[in-house]
Amino acid sequence: MKDLIRLTDITTTDVENIFKIADHIHDYKGALKDKTIVLFFPSSSIRTRVTFEKGVHELGAQVILFPSDTLDKKEDIRDVMGYLDHWADGVIVRHPEIQRVDKMARSSIFPVINAMTSVNHPCEVLSDLYSLSKLREDYLKLNYLFVGATGNIGLAWKEASQLLGLTLKQSCPKGHEMEEIELITNLDEAVIGQDIILTDPLPSAIKGAFIDHQVTLDRMKKANENALLNPCPPFTRGEEVSSDVIDSRYFVGYGFKKQLLTVQQAIILYCMGHR
Repeated sequence: MKDLIRLTDITTTDVENIFKIADHIHDYKGALKDKTIVLFFPSSSIRTRVTFEKGVHELGAQVILFPSDTLDKKEDIRDVMGYLDHWADGVIVRHPEIQRVDKMARSSIFPVINAMTSVNHPCEVLSDLYSLSKLREDYLKLNYLFVGATGNIGLAWKEASQLLGLTLKQSCPKGHEMEEIELITNLDEAVIGQDIILTDPLPSAIKGAFIDHQVTLDRMKKANENALLNPCPPFTRGEEVSSDVIDSRYFVGYGFKKQLLTVQQAIILYCMGHR
């Protein structure tokens, strides 16, 4: 049994094994029969909840769903998990506070999977990396550029770079950068030599600061040949990305997210002891 809270908590061997399970996911249909997985998700979640809930169902387990704010009540999380230990076989939780997710993992005997916090999004990034590995065999040797402010997506890619040794840079105005990641404030310069361009939706309060950091078709043409654009949804055409670049050959977002179901199933299986 294994938790997945941060990508830096697992090993490259763990990633390889998760990807191997994903490659053969059809062999695991019904593998979690008679198991019960408890999900904590906010009502606003669409892609992550649909793929996790559908994924658990296809693996044969029962799903019990609660809103995330159920975890914000007065009862100590240690006591919540103490009771759930009697009836649940795993928990998948999307909650802004990673400290709460950590405490859930420390307080339970079953695996806890982090489906997103305000500081990371490990399953999403693993899914993107798996999708990328199917397009580029040398995906670990490519140049990655994150265009956006420090947030859960950028920080999750930072975790991935620390785990897998990815070459990751960031382009954003000063004051919005991640620590220990090379910053190139001029986006026209930053895209040169890059293979994978990553973005994250911009909070309303800082959109004005990023007016010169929109990923456009002209800018993607300055990147390496066969470069790919993978914006984190929900992206907004005309804000962090232009409409023409989403309609171009560079955009791979829809295809990448198709693998979200498969990879999240593989994560569940791996964390629950399937190898």
